[in-house]
Amino acid sequence: MSNANIASAQLMMQQLNIHSEMAKGAISVTPNPRDFGLQPPSFTELMKNKVAAVNTDQNASAALMRAVDTGQSGDLVGAMVASQKAGLAFSTMIQIRNRLVQAFDEVMKMPV
Repeated sequence: MSNANIASAQLMMQQLNIHSEMAKGAISVTPNPRDFGLQPPSFTELMKNKVAAVNTDQNASAALMRAVDTGQSGDLVGAMVASQKAGLAFSTMIQIRNRLVQAFDEVMKMPV
């Protein structure tokens, strides 16, 4: 056997052992972030990150469309896909906002 085959066989055995330990319950499949000193992000941080991601998609789409319009790029399909992706991300963000406002209104209407 060559060294590559031996290394491949050893890697496969290690993976099998890990899966075997996971099946026995000896290894936790979902580690707790607090075990590593990490705190899960807050709702505010998650929303800021998603709004920033939607903004990035919108800006990238606009730049691609501008490049196609000015003749700097011939990738019309890529620009259209980016535009659709940005539009879908924005629409999803608006739907999430609407649901949050609706939930807030329902909570405010609850009797105390």
